[in-house]
Amino acid sequence: MAWVYYCKLVDTRFQASCLKARLEAAEGWSYRRTPRYIGIFQTSTGKYGIKALW
Repeated sequence: MAWVYYCKLVDTRFQASCLKARLEAAEGWSYRRTPRYIGIFQTSTGKYGIKALW
């Protein structure tokens, strides 16, 4: 399995956690499987992003 990275980077960990919560609560996964894990990562420049493992 490979990580799938969400295409938007945000400035704070709080914003990333809000995006994570929205993805976890999304009902749009009906056409695909639900991700097994959704996590937050930090880039070397200090921005935060979301990654999912299917």
